[in-house]
Amino acid sequence: MTARPAPYLPAAAAALALLAGCTSTAPGGAPGGGPELVRAGELQTCTHLPYAPFQEKRGGQVVGFDVDLIDLVAKDLGVTQRIVNTPFEGIETGQDFAIRRCDLAAAGMTITPARRKVMDFSDPYFTATQALLVKNGSPIKAMADLKGRKLGYQKATTGALYAKAHGQGAELVEFEDVGLLLAAVRAGQVDAGINDNGVLMDYAKTNRDTRVAAEFDTGEHYGFGVRKGNDALRLRINAVLKKARADGSYDRIHRKWFG
Repeated sequence: MTARPAPYLPAAAAALALLAGCTSTAPGGAPGGGPELVRAGELQTCTHLPYAPFQEKRGGQVVGFDVDLIDLVAKDLGVTQRIVNTPFEGIETGQDFAIRRCDLAAAGMTITPARRKVMDFSDPYFTATQALLVKNGSPIKAMADLKGRKLGYQKATTGALYAKAHGQGAELVEFEDVGLLLAAVRAGQVDAGINDNGVLMDYAKTNRDTRVAAEFDTGEHYGFGVRKGNDALRLRINAVLKKARADGSYDRIHRKWFG
């Protein structure tokens, strides 16, 4: 609400205080009567670490591209973002929303028909493809080269779906998170790892003994997930994303994390 000037009378002051309390301190509500939140004063974000550069832990804090974008949403709501690290399977199945563990999910997550059945998505905010990470010197340049070799993938991801659909002849190896997958490629436990291109390129930049050998145009788009029917929060996220693209905030954050 927008307060209007009022005479400094005790009754008027008491009435204004009561109205302010109704809009800014209601349980689970954001200041100013915004979308209902799981916990008052906080925007709880479910993610699965690590997934650099979208979210990772540095110096005891979770940082990344997704984190910075959702900080804009939290600022717009007048609350603080709180990161909840949880298995990705709980996010993509919608379970974390069902048990009210979080208000939204920001996990470098591709919008898919299956996921739309269990959650609603914001407008797309990032375009991705699947890619292969290999060690330098590897002869692998395409999925066909993996016949008789080990291909690693992260559980419950679109990379897992792509590996199962196109990895004929390869021995598929599942990993719980992308950190374990990347470490396995570097250690030679698998011959290649499949995951989203942004993550693999970021890893190869700092681990020069690896490289991205191939990319596959899968036409994927990331979205922020919210509980089914939570249109108030979904539309607020969309408005913040639109404003960020218009005022240059999105480009600034993108350059910070992707160069």
